[in-house]
Amino acid sequence: MTQMPTVEGLTVSTSDSAQPSAALRGPKLVAIGGGTGMPSLLRGLRQYTSNITAIVTVADDGGSSGRLRRGYGLLPPGDFRGNIAALSSDEALMTQLLQYRFGASVVDVDGADQELRGHAFGNLLLAALTGITGSFDEGLLAVQRVLAMRGRVVPSTLANVGLVADILVGKSPQTDELQRISGESSITKAGGRIQRVALDPATVRAYPPALKAIFQAELILIGPGSLYTSILPNLLVPDLAQALQHARAPKIYICNLATQPGETDNYDVADHVSALLQHLPTNFLDVVLANDNISIAKETLGQTVFVQNGKSSPVRLVMSDLVDEERPWRHDSAKLAKAVMELLAASKA
Repeated sequence: MTQMPTVEGLTVSTSDSAQPSAALRGPKLVAIGGGTGMPSLLRGLRQYTSNITAIVTVADDGGSSGRLRRGYGLLPPGDFRGNIAALSSDEALMTQLLQYRFGASVVDVDGADQELRGHAFGNLLLAALTGITGSFDEGLLAVQRVLAMRGRVVPSTLANVGLVADILVGKSPQTDELQRISGESSITKAGGRIQRVALDPATVRAYPPALKAIFQAELILIGPGSLYTSILPNLLVPDLAQALQHARAPKIYICNLATQPGETDNYDVADHVSALLQHLPTNFLDVVLANDNISIAKETLGQTVFVQNGKSSPVRLVMSDLVDEERPWRHDSAKLAKAVMELLAASKA
């Protein structure tokens, strides 16, 4: 039994036991997103609760995921890998295993195509379990059992859905041209300013266990992650958006630490929030959680641009030091989870 962090009267016993009962301990939390941002959140939250449902986008169409999607009709597994590893009992090993990508070491026999090249092992594992169990969601349940996960990862929809974006492309406002770009992997490469994103088709149904988790949640977390290509594809599923609007749990948007080239260039916190509200009902968010430690940015090398608290946010804003000082473009898992649990405790006070 490991010692559980305590936050404002919230004390939840933790255990790394693989027993099924461990999955039911602690506050019921839902996290919505995908990509590389959400694992940092899940890694911290699992120290307080194992009753976590991560709802992940299925709009990815690039890389290994895209090849499996096109070749086998599989839902793209790429956004699931890191989140599965973050909730597994042995995260360090599982991260290495699931993220392992086959490369130049793959043997080319008699000039045959090197079909493994570029595939991540986690993607192939999910593809294999989908074949064994007969469906992608059953494959995810099998992964949960095999890895003794402290929580679960589910898709926002089981539909074969794509992402389209209306993007202003041009070197100046006078020469800007509105273009519609299809495909999640093509959107950030377009080199313009995203105006709006949409699902294709737009009328897909949400995965029922995702809706159930939202209605049963004590706290709903949106992000961190790529605003237009990881977060919004989930929120644009119509009945999932309706569930969020009617859910009783407080809904918190966790703003990214840094802007993302091709998606959120020059965005401040209020710009991130406004983009969400442009696509969704204005009353679906309760709190925005953002970083206030930007002094470390001065010591950061490279092209990282930190998100500033500029214009007034249309939603209640809570600021906290959320920076991982070794990798300041990423959230610190412990700091982020502590801030989230304090907000949960305050909502129950």
